[in-house]
Amino acid sequence: MPSDFFLKSMNAAHRALLRVTGGRIGYRAAGMPVLELVTTGRRSGTPRAVMLTSPIRDGEAYVVVASRGGDDRHPAWFLNLRDEPQVQVAIQGGPRRPMLATVATPEERAILWPRITADFRNYAGYQKRTEREIPLVLLRPLS
Repeated sequence: MPSDFFLKSMNAAHRALLRVTGGRIGYRAAGMPVLELVTTGRRSGTPRAVMLTSPIRDGEAYVVVASRGGDDRHPAWFLNLRDEPQVQVAIQGGPRRPMLATVATPEERAILWPRITADFRNYAGYQKRTEREIPLVLLRPLS
């Protein structure tokens, strides 16, 4: 499974690509829009930003997958938003907007997961690698 160092390095490389290309490359990945999620560190209390793909939308909500590549551990950003659900989100390089992050209920997940895995099979593969149920997070505008 990916190490924390690898994930942080990939995030830094992604940001560098965006910066070097002036945003012409990097705001879409594997056919999905890329967003920046800013959470509050659950121990530090400081802002933590991560670049994520959003495979589908559910109404106004952007849906992100807390897969961590199929690791048995949840990603740090997921643990942060679970403790503090008020987040900021920048969609494809736009301004950061306040949003509320909610973990999909079992009923929501039963509808959303098949939609995600139908178009993005890598997520189904991640689920097969781990015994934990990979959470889906809905990011909804606060205003």
